[in-house]
Amino acid sequence: MKVTPEADEKMSKMKFFSVYPHYVKKVERKGRTKEELHQVISWLTGFSEDEIQKMIEDKVSFAEFFQKAKLHPNASLISGSICGYKVEEIEFPISRQVRYLDKLVDELAKGKKMEKILRSS
Repeated sequence: MKVTPEADEKMSKMKFFSVYPHYVKKVERKGRTKEELHQVISWLTGFSEDEIQKMIEDKVSFAEFFQKAKLHPNASLISGSICGYKVEEIEFPISRQVRYLDKLVDELAKGKKMEKILRSS
């Protein structure tokens, strides 16, 4: 599937705080922790625990969220399909970055080892 400009705009306007509880629920349902989720978010974005919480409280959009982020240099190693899209083929930066996060959350929920999720081995 290919991301359209309209879908990219919709994703860019989506609020991080509205998706965040779904991330927490997904990982906790599979026996992982909120702390591990924050470790994954921090790895991808460079945000501290306090900065993640501030993004939630400020109800920032995904566009604002990723504009403030300092993506990890190994983020481009994230590949595979998520929600029917091949992450590495998404041309719109915000959509690709949101799908990076979705992919990492999915890997965490599936029980992958943290070293693999964080592309450190």
